This record gives sequence, C-alpha cells and structure tokens, in this order.
Amino acid sequence: MTQDFDLNPTIPAAPADFRSGFVALIGRPNVGKSTLMNQLIGQKVAITSPVAQTTRNRLRGILSTDQAQIIFVDTPGIHKPHHELGKILVKNARSTVGAVDLVVFIVDGAVPLGKGDQFIADFLVKTEAKVILGVNKIDQRPDKRPEILASYQALATQNHWQLQEFSALAGDRLPELQDKLIQALDPGPYYYPPDLITDQPERFIMAELIREQILLHTRQEIPHSVAIAIEQVNEGEEITEVRAAINVERNSQKGIIIGKKGAMLKTIGTAARQQIQKLIAGKVYLELFVKVQPKWRQSRTRLAELGYRLEDN
Repeated sequence: MTQDFDLNPTIPAAPADFRSGFVALIGRPNVGKSTLMNQLIGQKVAITSPVAQTTRNRLRGILSTDQAQIIFVDTPGIHKPHHELGKILVKNARSTVGAVDLVVFIVDGAVPLGKGDQFIADFLVKTEAKVILGVNKIDQRPDKRPEILASYQALATQNHWQLQEFSALAGDRLPELQDKLIQALDPGPYYYPPDLITDQPERFIMAELIREQILLHTRQEIPHSVAIAIEQVNEGEEITEVRAAINVERNSQKGIIIGKKGAMLKTIGTAARQQIQKLIAGKVYLELFVKVQPKWRQSRTRLAELGYRLEDN
C-alpha cells in the first residue's frame, strides 16, 4: 500500500524560518477549488467533476516544501441549500473560515463578479480571516479578461485583499499563488509528516473516487442523490478486494446507475478501479452494488450513517 496515507510516521522539526498553516479554499460551486488543490499538491486528493457541488466533506490536502507546509481545506461550494445535506455542507464550509489561518476566495475569472460571489465576500468581510482573492480560469474568455478582472480588482481593493490570477486546470501562474500563500502564513512547525498528502483515510478516498466516476458518467441524471459506503476492504498479497455500496434515493436512479444489462455499472466500476489502483499502487478487485435509500439527504440519521455531519472546528 502507498505510504501517502500513513497517519503515524515521524514528524520532523522545522527549520527556524519555516512557515506553516491552514488555508481554506472558499467559493461558489464549480469554481475550481478541488482542481486547484490537486494541482498545488501534485497528486489527486479531491475529486473533480463538471457537475457543481462535487465536494461534500471538508477535505485536507497537504503541500510540503523546503520553506513551508500548507494544509489546504477544500470546502463544499457555498450556495443556497435545498435539503438537509445542503444545509450541513454550507454550514461546514462557513465554519471552516473561523478555524484557518488564511482564506483563498476563488472566483470564476470567465465571468464578472456576481451576486453569489458578493454574498461570500460580504460574509468574509465580517470575519477576521486573512483573504487572498484567487481569480481562476484566466485562460477562458481572453477577449473579456480586462473588464472581468476589473470587477474583481475593485472587490479586492475595497476589502484590502491581495489578488492573484491563475488557471488551476492549465497550471498557469500557480507558482505565484503558492509564493503569496507562503508569505501570508506565520512561522510555524510541521503539522504533518512531509510525505503525507492528506489526512483522510484510504477508505474515504476510495469512496470519493467511485462517486467521481458516477458524476462523470451520469452527469445531470444522478446529480447529488448518491452516496458511497465502503463496506469491506480485504488486503491480499497480490490484490486488494473492495466492496462498496452505491446509495441512491429512487429506483429510477438505481436503474440509471446499473444501466442496460449492467453496462453503466460496469463502466463506472472499471474507471473507479483504475483510479483506486493508482491510489494504493496495487491491483484491485472492485465489487459495486446499488441500494435505494429513500430521501437519505433529508434524514440526519442516514446522513450521519453515510458520513455527513456537522463538523467541529
């Protein structure tokens, strides 16, 4: 198994000029928070999808350099919730701000400042958090870039925030963003071993990789009414056996995920298995089955059973 997820190795002493801290990635759904974290860390930790509100849990990704250790906290997109799950996600995202050293407020640089961004900005102004305004997707809409950037520059100037343009997907200007993050952090210790990239257990990452493939292959047909439970992991010498339940709310959704003669489930399973094999650096046998859990997103009990609960800071 890979050592990236070993949570108990030795933590070294940091040099005198070392900086460290917790950095929250905040923004509307689908602005590129997870993509940014994966790019900066250099390895896939958070799942990504064209579907909005992909991130559910408060996920920590760890970037360690010779100068600093940055613990990124990827949060669900802040939006108007429509069910109990949505309420929990937004509360967790907003509560994160009070528990970190720095906030990167990520906006979509392909469109001007909108009401959703202004809502988040108004919330951040009321906190004591240090903020860097990150304008993502600068490789899109180059013809409109000056006027789009002007709307965000005005917001940054008004609130005395630093601003950094970048493209998380293309990797453009990420070194400049990383430098600004390091300079904004205070001197501090290693919080985690330098070779660790996340504090989440492998089972959590496995479940997220399965959910990612469902979102990618079913798109709007199964938007957010799916939750994955890893029911069993057996680690053998030559292969790791993983058994996972895909929980949905309706029989029609179960039919979509299984597909005609099981074709969709096979496609999802094959793609997820390939990603999990990269995670653990070994062969995987993945068994998936689908359960119908009516209205699980509205039930606090079922949400807790599936790993979704209000998080303590």
